[in-house]
Amino acid sequence: MLFIVMSTYSYAQINELGLHVGGSNYIGDVGRETYIYPNDFSLGLIYKWNMNTRMAMRISASYIRIAANDADASNEIRKAHGYSFRNVVKEAAVGIEYNYYDYSLIKEGWGSTPYIILELAAFNYNVVKSETTPGNFTTGSKTGITVPFGIGYKTRIARNVGIGFETKFRYTFKDNLDYNHTEIPVLNFGNPDSSDWYVTTGINIVFGFGRKGCYSGDL
Repeated sequence: MLFIVMSTYSYAQINELGLHVGGSNYIGDVGRETYIYPNDFSLGLIYKWNMNTRMAMRISASYIRIAANDADASNEIRKAHGYSFRNVVKEAAVGIEYNYYDYSLIKEGWGSTPYIILELAAFNYNVVKSETTPGNFTTGSKTGITVPFGIGYKTRIARNVGIGFETKFRYTFKDNLDYNHTEIPVLNFGNPDSSDWYVTTGINIVFGFGRKGCYSGDL
């Protein structure tokens, strides 16, 4: 029994640590209305704890730049408005990654799978607080809560090394990632009942390490 327990613990890494590099885009009252069109960049760290071959807890910290320009819009009203902006979102998230197939960074035959993501996240971003003189504003930052969700596909490229391609969407419950401000006429635009989104699309590279799990079966 001891021999069986010790040998099965060598079949799959429990821990994964990796880097996300990709593009980002905003969806709201400014610029294009396309859901996925990376026009800026995102960078992040990811940690995963594999509960079994189908499910992992994941924690991530991300730096995400978003930008939009009404000149890129297909909507003539937006083009006439002529507004553009840039913002930075700093996000911390925790959630679940669920694999469609069994997946392991070690076991042969379990080396690739589609997956889905569901998380809870806090995000911090820049806002306009007031207009001191016409065209000059004081700024600050705000923190909000969002529920990121997404899809991806990952594959093992070497023992204990994997790569993934994923897209995540965030509905923010906020309408001011574009510096919209209902009390400042020049910044009061768009639909106040429609909250902003931000999206990341990119590549994750992860490395397995630490204690090995007993849930993967025979090599």
